[in-house]
Amino acid sequence: MKILLYSMNFTPELVGIGKYSGEMAQWLHAKGHEVRVIASPPFFPHWAPFEGHSAWAYRKTDWNGITVWRAPTWVPARPRALARMLHLFSFMLSSMPLLFGQLRWKPDLVFVVEPPLFCAPAVLFFSRMLGIKSWLHIQDYEVDAAFDLGLVRGARVRRFALSAERWLLSRFSRVSTISAAMLDKARNKGIDAARLVLLPNWVDVRSIFPHPGTAPGTNGYRAMLGIPDDAVVVLYAGSLGNKQGIEVLAEAAGRLAAARHIHFVLCGNGPSREPLKAACAGLDHVHFLDLQPAERLNELLGMADIHVLPQRADAADLVMPSKLGGMLASGKAVIVTAHAGTELSNVVSGRGLVVAPGDADALAEAIAQLATSRPQREAMGAAARSFAETELDQNAILQRLERELLRCLAD
Repeated sequence: MKILLYSMNFTPELVGIGKYSGEMAQWLHAKGHEVRVIASPPFFPHWAPFEGHSAWAYRKTDWNGITVWRAPTWVPARPRALARMLHLFSFMLSSMPLLFGQLRWKPDLVFVVEPPLFCAPAVLFFSRMLGIKSWLHIQDYEVDAAFDLGLVRGARVRRFALSAERWLLSRFSRVSTISAAMLDKARNKGIDAARLVLLPNWVDVRSIFPHPGTAPGTNGYRAMLGIPDDAVVVLYAGSLGNKQGIEVLAEAAGRLAAARHIHFVLCGNGPSREPLKAACAGLDHVHFLDLQPAERLNELLGMADIHVLPQRADAADLVMPSKLGGMLASGKAVIVTAHAGTELSNVVSGRGLVVAPGDADALAEAIAQLATSRPQREAMGAAARSFAETELDQNAILQRLERELLRCLAD
């Protein structure tokens, strides 16, 4: 099977959505399938091209036997609403020559990852030209999120955007997404159930596992940050963007300033990092780390006694944070901010605590509760690990993907 993976954010060396694309490509390649990739220069989460990459030049590389083309892409230093749209639009335009450059190779299927949806028209046209299959994988419902988060406004604009999205989605051979709630949303957008595939963000439970990170002297991160071995560490590890409602962490940390045994570690990069650091000024029990390399992820997650995952209420069920899988696989209790009945709440219930989005008092109380009850933390962590092993195992999910890809080609 010849698969063209069209994934703007392809950064297999880091943690996050770009890493999932890399793992999928590598797994399929190892199974004997021929995979090629079209992507932008790696830029996330710093919003600047990585060292050795250019925002203005095409680049072709070989990554573990997989050909990767990088298309020139404008990367804004301040990724606000209009700048983000221009950023996505620039990738759509610059990547089109690479897409149509695959005409002679003639893949069996084009697998495009959303965001950006901007690439969908070209992929559909390319697929129809060659008479091949097309597959759209939705990581974020970016149209809904743009309006619900207030990045784009206007009732008429929204109606037009949603109508265009529905038209595009209905023309793909398959549409997949990462949670049951997001799958239901696809059905509500008129996608035939027979063409829908649930493809959760997986976790490699062999590389992410319960780490003795709280035992004295076993975790380099605690030593590096000067955190006592007997302290309770509350960890957030992920991008610091505008869909997270990340400011609630600073507020909760402020409310727990007198609890000297509770330390917060905020690991990640993104547009909300500097405002968050400013909000935490003077809180010496709050520590910041840059995004860490993938090979140290298990040690990083193992530092935690409690994971926290804030999410804005208006982003509910439009996204499913990719970082959650690693938190659960690490075997530690998780606290999320979500409303009851959302997918995020359903996944975490029984494996952690759920508090209302934006409620710093409730978040601080939940942290204090778990900080004083090691047996409760351990019971929730064991349940989280069991869920990751049974529902989120990388190999099981990718085997299912391979079966669905073959079934799609046979239709």
